[in-house]
Amino acid sequence: MLAQLSDFKPDAESDTPLYMQLANKLSDGIAGGDWRANEALPSERVLSDMLNISRVTARKAIDMLCERGMLTRKRGSGTYITPKLEQPLSRLTSFSEELRERGFTAGSRWLQRDIGIASPVELLSLGLSPNMPVARLKRLRTADDVVMAIETTTIPAQYMPNPHSVNDSLYGYLEANGTIPMRALQHIRAVNASAEQARLANIPAGAAMLHITRVSYLDNGSAVELTHSYCRSDYYEFVAESRR
Repeated sequence: MLAQLSDFKPDAESDTPLYMQLANKLSDGIAGGDWRANEALPSERVLSDMLNISRVTARKAIDMLCERGMLTRKRGSGTYITPKLEQPLSRLTSFSEELRERGFTAGSRWLQRDIGIASPVELLSLGLSPNMPVARLKRLRTADDVVMAIETTTIPAQYMPNPHSVNDSLYGYLEANGTIPMRALQHIRAVNASAEQARLANIPAGAAMLHITRVSYLDNGSAVELTHSYCRSDYYEFVAESRR
């Protein structure tokens, strides 16, 4: 990568401040895949030497990208590319699919997998009859071993009689069993992490998170999935395209 760093050199003749030019160029490089998630960015000294700029300029550019959430400083180690998942709201895809498309390694750390009787909220959300059994899954969703979200899912037991048979991809399991969701309704709101959520996600208590409630449906209109996801807002973004 060092051989191509010259492509990021700011234009001294431009009216735009050098640090802002560098920040924008580095941002484009990160978005374009020049660095992978959790990969170290060249140090201020290297950027200064390779681009013939001051270390103050390099530092201000890095500070700007840290404020944007694109970079993370680790004391005594360096500056690293922040893992970030941009999920479009216009299509229904799984967490694992989105991560693989962006070059991440998706994973799950299971916290719960069992069968129980549906609660009143689950009955209402999934359109079930009283005393219907459901499979409940709770896990940490990871990208390159970094916790991105805490996810709790309820599936009618008729579609998932053995929740322990699910591996990393829930939608992969459902598709293999002929019950892939075809549409979903999602509600997104901002919340503050509880003490337990903060512990699981390795973030400060009270930190901002995105709470996504999703109900997914089969082609015949039957609800197949109720999922509550608590996503780290520093690593997770939703993207919506609007047209007139």
